[in-house]
Amino acid sequence: MNLKAIGLYVIKMPLKLPFSTHLGTVAEREAIIVEAVDTNGLKGYGEAVAFSSPWYTEETVQTCYHVLKDFLIPLLKDSEISHPNQVDFLFHGIRRNHMAKAALEMAIWDLYAKQKNTPLARILGSTATSIPAGVVVGAKTSSSAIDQIEGYIGEGYSRIKVKISPDNDYALLAIIRERFPDIQLMADANSAYTLDDIEKLKALDEFGLLMIEQPLAVDDIVDHAKLQKQLKTPICLDESIVSFGDARKAIELGSCQVINIKIGRVGGLNTALAIHDFCKDSGVPVWCGGMLEFGVSRAHNIALAGLPGFTIPGDISSSSRYWEEDIIIPEVTVRHGAIEVPDQPGIGFEINCKRLRETCSFEETFRL
Repeated sequence: MNLKAIGLYVIKMPLKLPFSTHLGTVAEREAIIVEAVDTNGLKGYGEAVAFSSPWYTEETVQTCYHVLKDFLIPLLKDSEISHPNQVDFLFHGIRRNHMAKAALEMAIWDLYAKQKNTPLARILGSTATSIPAGVVVGAKTSSSAIDQIEGYIGEGYSRIKVKISPDNDYALLAIIRERFPDIQLMADANSAYTLDDIEKLKALDEFGLLMIEQPLAVDDIVDHAKLQKQLKTPICLDESIVSFGDARKAIELGSCQVINIKIGRVGGLNTALAIHDFCKDSGVPVWCGGMLEFGVSRAHNIALAGLPGFTIPGDISSSSRYWEEDIIIPEVTVRHGAIEVPDQPGIGFEINCKRLRETCSFEETFRL
């Protein structure tokens, strides 16, 4: 692929609205934009979607930078690759650190698609021209949640996800269902429950939810299998699925009926594709999860979410949902409940260099 250099840009922006879960509130988002440059000057982009603190996974922006700089980029420098699917194997000796790995692999996928003068979505196997848009509500009060949902429905979003916890579940969902009886509604627990809460979770069956996402521990698939047998509502696994092996075991055990695929969480597009294919062959629907990300990661999600196994609208919303101004041109927009899949080479969006510079706190370039 004639790689010449890798650039790392640490950026930070305030969210338009703070995003709350039972784990905490995010008001400002930090990330790393990875730039892969070839000898002809073509550039591909990826994004490390770890948060500033380790509340979602053990990775942070700081650990991602360390792993990229001191381990992954040197491995890339010492190797010749001709296709992005070789990157996954190249990084195999580095344990976990999936978001760091995914960021660099994403940049190489984007560059490869641009070298082929082909949209990344087509390179991945998608034929979709648009994807349905979903949105997640992270509000502290039911009245705030209702206000946000009304706004998103007005913008055409076809699926709404709300955050729940043992202290804020049944009453919240009852209020939402009474106000919006027909919306596609799902609940995300972010591991807030245990098997002691089975009766509380069974009570949520009456709301006709699309799914309950990750009710139990982040590293569990056994107890989720026990819980799924007790629920009518499908369980979706998120944090528990960080590898292809996790997805295979969860499906074989009956731990879930849906899987959320996040490129960063599973270590890159190569693994995301493998999980998609296995789930499709197993009759398990998948959808594309979001990470409060900037436009680069959002663009990769759009390319991935057009694959046929993604039958549920993902957490892929417009740039304006989060940012006063994103770092891509054009920004991602939702029209009539859908997002257009770009037909330009690579991820199909250009970097807004002015905005990147405005939000960048540190940058470094590594020659290969």
